[in-house]
Order: sequence, then structure tokens, then C-alpha cells
Amino acid sequence: MKKLDNDLLLRVIEGRSAERTPIWIMRQAGRYLPEYMAIRAQHDFLTMCRTPELSSEVTIQPVDIVGVDAAIIFSDILVLPEAMGMHLVVEEGKGGPRFTNPIRNRESLSSVHDADCGKGLEYLSDAIRLTVERLNGRVPLIGFSGSPWTLFAYMVEGKGGEFVHARAMLYEDPSTAHRLLEILARNAVSYLKMQREAGADVVQIFDTWAGALPPALFEEFSLRYIKEIVRSLQPEVPVIVFSKGANYSLEAIGSIGASAVGVDWTIPIGEAARRANNVVQGNLDPALLFAGSEAIRRGAEAVLEQAPSGKHIFNLGHGIMPGTPVANVRALVDFVKSWRAN
Repeated sequence: MKKLDNDLLLRVIEGRSAERTPIWIMRQAGRYLPEYMAIRAQHDFLTMCRTPELSSEVTIQPVDIVGVDAAIIFSDILVLPEAMGMHLVVEEGKGGPRFTNPIRNRESLSSVHDADCGKGLEYLSDAIRLTVERLNGRVPLIGFSGSPWTLFAYMVEGKGGEFVHARAMLYEDPSTAHRLLEILARNAVSYLKMQREAGADVVQIFDTWAGALPPALFEEFSLRYIKEIVRSLQPEVPVIVFSKGANYSLEAIGSIGASAVGVDWTIPIGEAARRANNVVQGNLDPALLFAGSEAIRRGAEAVLEQAPSGKHIFNLGHGIMPGTPVANVRALVDFVKSWRAN
């Protein structure tokens, strides 16, 4: 990997000394930035994901505009299932993304195949290479994938929501569920290795819908497969695992060998760090960025004071929301950069 001017994120993940807490923000390349919206007005979402020049441009915007300590490649978790045979549709103003061919039984599994990362997803590796070149060593680049369970939830349900069909399959047909999850775990490993080879310094597994599962099902149908991915990638690839809504299993999440554990905003970061016994990432409530500067400062300081020294990556507890004032995001980043523990 190229030597970085700002390697704070990597130093914290690797357990090395860092002079301050690094900060990046989930969904930092997105709909709160006027510069992003200007590009978005000219291109649909999937075109942006599939066009390396556009993906690279919006990936770098928050580094330039708000000064975060890492970039995360602009893409979407659902492009992996799309490359595996799912038909992905994103219709403007008609809800979120959906698959027109949901997997509802073992027979429909025949429509799913292993992704060809070198062909069907080459636009992402091209975007990563271009972004690494354009960043020119300023900050690390993060790659990512959805977790097998979160991808499964969309593939079985066909869309976001309560995931009734996806959750029901876990109870009614667990063997088919495990089969699809095994396929997804294998493909996620290949997908993340491709991103690493293209130049990503770190990868994150987004288990966005972990909180839809009760604890027993989470460990059987989600964490089990995340653990397989982590073991297949490390120690060569640093991995952050973010299981939103699964604070009931922080001890188990912390034990799977990930480089860091992402935490949502519903638990004190100090408690999360103790229970996960790992580097922790998070966990400011995204809604705080709609408040005044003093409230933002107090909230950020509360997180920083509770977090373990040298073992914390500052982030939100989930993605930044559309409409968030850019000045508030910049103020947060500046405050975290200036903060020193007493």
C-alpha cells in the first residue's frame, strides 16, 4: 500500500500510537452535499455507482469539503447481489431499491450464481484505483460490503421494510436460508478481496439490518457468516464490522476477530467498548447534526470522553441524513480534530 500522509485510521485499527481520534462519517458522500446533488441532478444513482469517474469524484468530495480522515468508496451494497443474478431496480421517487426476482424458496436459488468480480463488478475496482490515484496518499480509502444477512434480507424480501418473508424463511426453511447465506459469504469474501487488491486500505461490513433479528437468530444467521468473512480476510485485510441494532451481542461481535466494531447511537460508547473489548467506531446520533453548534460540541465531547483512548474511531451511529447542514458537519469534524483528552 502507498504511504499515506494521514494514516490515523490505520494506526488506530492496528493498535499503533495516534496523536488524536480519527473521524469519518457513514454516507459522507451523499445527499447533504450540494456538490453531490449537482452531479446527482445529471445522473441516476446506479449510473453514478457504475461510472468510475463519477464514483471517484463524489468519494473524494467530503475529504475536500469537510476534511474527514478517510474516504469511503461511493457504491451501494446491492450491486453485489445484482452481479449474482438479481435484477436491481432503483426508480426515482418510488421508494428505495428493489429486486424484481426475490428468492422465496430453494427452487428460486437457481437464479443466483457467483459474481464475476473481474467482469461484472470491474467498474468498482476501476473506481477504487482511480480514487487512490486522485487521493494521492492524503487519506485511507475504505471499501465495503453488506453482510450476508442484510443482503439476504433484500434478496428474499425484494425490497426494504419489515423483511417479513426474509425473517419467516429463517424459521420455516432454515436449510435454504443457510444455503443462500453461505453463497453470499463466499461472494462477499471475493468482493472485498477485489476491493483490497484495487487499493482499498480498510473494508467495512455493513450489517444494517442486524436489529431485525432476535439474539439467537442474529448469532446463527448473521454473525456466523460475518465471522467467516473476517477469518477469510484477516490478517491481510483490516475489517470493521457494523451490526446496527445488535448491541445485545456486542461481546460476541467483539470476539470474531474484526479490527474494529462499529456501534450505533443507542448505547454509551464506553459501555460498548468494554463489552466488545475491541477498537470501537461511532457513535454520535445523526440527528444531533441538525442541532446548534453547542449541542454538537457537547454530544461529540461526551462520545470522546467515554471512548477508550487510542482505540476509538469517531463516526455517527448510522449514516448522515439528507438535509444535514454542511456547516454542522464541518464543525463536528473540526471539533473532533481539535479535541485532546485531558
